[in-house]
Amino acid sequence: MRVNFIGKTIFQPLDPAAGVTSMRVSTPRGEKCLRSPLAAGIAVVCALSVPGSTALAQGLIAANDVASVLSLPAAPSVTVNMAAGRAQTDALPQAPSAVTATVGTGTLRTPGGTLVPRATPGPLPLSLDDAIAFGIKSNAQLEQLRIQDRQVRGEILTVENALLPSVTAKAQTSTQEINLAAMGFKPASLAAFGFPPGTVKSIVKVDTTSAQLNVDQALFDLPAYYLWRAAQKAADASSLQVLNGRGAITLAIGTGYLRALADAAQITDAQALLRSDEAVLRQATLSHDAGVAPNIDVLRARVQFQQQQQAVIQAENNFAKDKISLNRLMGLPAEQELTLTDTVPYAELATMPRASALDLAYTRRKDLLALEAELKVAEGERKAARAERYPTLGFNGYYGVLGETRGLYHGVFTAQGSLKIPIFKEAQFRGEREVADAQQMNLRQQIDSLKVTIDEQIRSAMLDVGSTAELVKVATSNVALATEELDQTTQRFTAGVDDSLPVVQAQATLADAQTRLISATFQNNQAKLNLARNTGVVETQYRTFLGR
Repeated sequence: MRVNFIGKTIFQPLDPAAGVTSMRVSTPRGEKCLRSPLAAGIAVVCALSVPGSTALAQGLIAANDVASVLSLPAAPSVTVNMAAGRAQTDALPQAPSAVTATVGTGTLRTPGGTLVPRATPGPLPLSLDDAIAFGIKSNAQLEQLRIQDRQVRGEILTVENALLPSVTAKAQTSTQEINLAAMGFKPASLAAFGFPPGTVKSIVKVDTTSAQLNVDQALFDLPAYYLWRAAQKAADASSLQVLNGRGAITLAIGTGYLRALADAAQITDAQALLRSDEAVLRQATLSHDAGVAPNIDVLRARVQFQQQQQAVIQAENNFAKDKISLNRLMGLPAEQELTLTDTVPYAELATMPRASALDLAYTRRKDLLALEAELKVAEGERKAARAERYPTLGFNGYYGVLGETRGLYHGVFTAQGSLKIPIFKEAQFRGEREVADAQQMNLRQQIDSLKVTIDEQIRSAMLDVGSTAELVKVATSNVALATEELDQTTQRFTAGVDDSLPVVQAQATLADAQTRLISATFQNNQAKLNLARNTGVVETQYRTFLGR
């Protein structure tokens, strides 16, 4: 989406998803237009997305890639000696490192000025609060939003300048040689004014020096004033976009941390089952060696043991990969080792009425507030378009000295006021008003659509929270029953009452029950975070929603 001020495209927002990574400020009227107070009132409005809950966070995760910074090794080259008919190998000079300077002890600076954190020598203890704090400080995508906000505020200063006095100083010296006869001041012509021939030379040399102070001030310019007010709302929209990015980062890192905790719990359960399978295999081997159990029990126990080994390896691999993804979200090096200090949180979430959740979302959702701020910008544009019909009043002048370079100087000044009244620019005025009206209608439709989307998101999130809480209760009971079943079947197998088949089946049942419990707990916590995000309070109240 582009934002227009009085029919002029002034801002192409940064949108990495669409391939737009730079800002463009332009006006079709050229330098002459830029000197007018109205054209100087060019403000910038950030493009504000209307994110969903989980989809936005996932898109933000995908966009937040932090490349590893490596030093390139020396590369050998092969040169051919044509005279000797043989090849010899010479080493090229060492390639320059991408990292050129060290900042403190924990960061490196690239040639482009980007700070890259170092990996700590040992594992980094990390809580959920620490992870979110790292992400808000170092996440690359959030840093881009801050840079855009800075650009917007810089452009707003150019809008404010249209209402402030412009003061410039100027000094110059010049030497000229003028042919008066060529300009019409011939001796015969000068004689008519009482100058005898020869009194005034035909060729004269003029050597002058001057210095002056110029002042230019708009005294009454309603279009520039309304554009300045609109620019202030553009600053609010830009700040809200940064806050919206903080919420998305909080959701993404919170989800990533909880996923890593779920992986760690999966490893713990898999290792416990592996130890149980090892004991069953040992018992089956002893029974077979004693001649009281067939070889099929040994084979069945060994297959189950090796399958559980595969489950442990897979769980450890998932845990390592999810920690790498978490590092990237936090802006830390991919090789940084982490030690998660928090445990898997679970607590019943107090029921919130849907009406209360909607009221909270309408006042706290940063994407909705940003659209409302952008609507106020469009309203300012509309007022500026209507005010172009009014006259403008200005003042300009200068004071300085002028004289011969090696002679006397005398003060000179000019003071003048200007009143400009537009008489006929009807097509331009109507066109700019239509553009402003269309932009207002578009923003109002976006706001109405987003409110419907917020209602849908809150309804879905509340259903997810309720259903996953029930899943956790059922899964917890199922794990207890499966554990009791495995204990009884193991006792029967040890006593020789039954073979190893029921034990293997009970182990598979327990593994499935544990996996379901871990998954249900993760889904419940994720649903709570989504509800917090959909109500617009995730960055400040995620602890409350997670029951921490």
